[in-house]
Amino acid sequence: MKVLVVDDSSTMRRIIINTLKAAGYSDVDEAGDGQEALGKVDAAELVLTDWNMPVMDGLTFVKEARGKGFDKPIIMVTTEGAKNEVLEALKNGVNDYIVKPFTKPVMVEKINKVLGL
Repeated sequence: MKVLVVDDSSTMRRIIINTLKAAGYSDVDEAGDGQEALGKVDAAELVLTDWNMPVMDGLTFVKEARGKGFDKPIIMVTTEGAKNEVLEALKNGVNDYIVKPFTKPVMVEKINKVLGL
């Protein structure tokens, strides 16, 4: 399964990718912002994206990806944890939400949930 990790922080991308690999997901691509991710999203079967990024933020990326027909699961992984932000993300096409910092069990649980495992 191809997973796309989108975050402007290379350190956070490494943390997420290492967590994914420890959970058995080894086919991982990455992008530093939403605009870069739009060029890679069609190959992905699951997307984990940050919200706050330069060039194109995560919410705009989600709207754009959904607008062009991307129908695979998207999980927002962000520090933005207020109820209204979570609801806005869900309303705009995010399948689930993880607030940073997170643990491996939380990430695995959310991935399994959106994949129907």
